Amino acid sequence: MKIDVIIPVYKVEKYLARCIDSIVSQTYKNIEIILVDDGSKDSAPQIIEDYKYIEKIIEFITNKQEIEYLEYFYSSIKEFL
Repeated sequence: MKIDVIIPVYKVEKYLARCIDSIVSQTYKNIEIILVDDGSKDSAPQIIEDYKYIEKIIEFITNKQEIEYLEYFYSSIKEFL
């Protein structure tokens, strides 16, 4: 069974690498990490792009429409359900 781990991203550059490393290092390997960015102005999007290049299990979605966060979050995860 595949498990999707969905992580909302906004102003988390300080914690993001640790979060991704923690998930990637789990013993269960049939996972996909979905990072949903809500317009972070910090370096979080670049951190995700760097990880995405290394870890093929990462999907990165950005809110380019500037819609409400919860509405965007739910519409984003519908793609993966």
